[in-house]
Amino acid sequence: MKIRIVSGEVNKKTGPVRDIVVDIEYLDVAMETGTEFEHDIKKGNRAFAYVIEGSGYFDSEKKRNIGKEHLVIFKDGDNVKIAANDTVLRFLLISGKPLGEPVAWRGPIVMNTHEELQVAFDEYRNGTFIKHKI
Repeated sequence: MKIRIVSGEVNKKTGPVRDIVVDIEYLDVAMETGTEFEHDIKKGNRAFAYVIEGSGYFDSEKKRNIGKEHLVIFKDGDNVKIAANDTVLRFLLISGKPLGEPVAWRGPIVMNTHEELQVAFDEYRNGTFIKHKI
C-alpha cells in the first residue's frame, strides 16, 4: 500500500501543501489486491473518497463494490474502512471541516453571493480577475 499525503498530517507525517486557509486532509491512496485500509476522520469533519482506478469496498460490511470514477461520501467522524477486491485500488480521500458559508456558483466561478459573482465576471471581462500573476 502506498499513501501519499498531499495535505494534512497522518502518522506524524505532514504533506507538502501547508499554510492554507482551511485545515484539510488530502490523501492519495494506492492499494494492492486484497489489502485493507483504515483511517479515522476527525470529529466535525466531512469526508469523501473518489475512486481513480480499480474498485473496492468502502464500508466494513463490504456490501457494495465501488468502481472507477465514483464518489463515496462518509459521515461526520467516521472510521473509514476500505478494502481492495480483485483489482488494484487507487482513490483520493479528502476531508475537512465544513465552512458553513453560502455558495453562489455560475460556470467556473464560485463566490458567496450573486453580487460577488457579478463583480467576478465583470473583473474577468476587464482582465482584472487574477490579482497575483505568477
